[in-house]
Amino acid sequence: QVQLVESGGGLVQAGGSLRLSCAASGRIFSSDVMGWFRQAPGKEREFVGAIRWSGFTTDYADSVKGRFTISRDNAKNTLYLQMNSLKPEDTDVYYCARQSAGTAYNTRATSDFGSWGQGTQVTVSS
Repeated sequence: QVQLVESGGGLVQAGGSLRLSCAASGRIFSSDVMGWFRQAPGKEREFVGAIRWSGFTTDYADSVKGRFTISRDNAKNTLYLQMNSLKPEDTDVYYCARQSAGTAYNTRATSDFGSWGQGTQVTVSS
């Protein structure tokens, strides 16, 4: 079982940047897909992006495409989310997760991911 711990959140002005980290304990396989999601109070958790741990495939929500980049460091067993050109509407709690075995390829459904971290708050001021 993989345990995930997010960090790197904080307060930033609109147009600024932040890099979130997701440290994993336990084995992550090259075929695993790791995802980033976000959730505002009272709203459903939504897909931000995902990466196959081999690094060859990424997927992004339209709302962040061109601004956010997902990467991973195999040696550190860590997933990253580089967020540039941040907007106030990016304010959310950000979570990382691992796609569950047996779920559909390229799924973006929250229910298809597990091993959720505790989340890290990102606040973008206008």
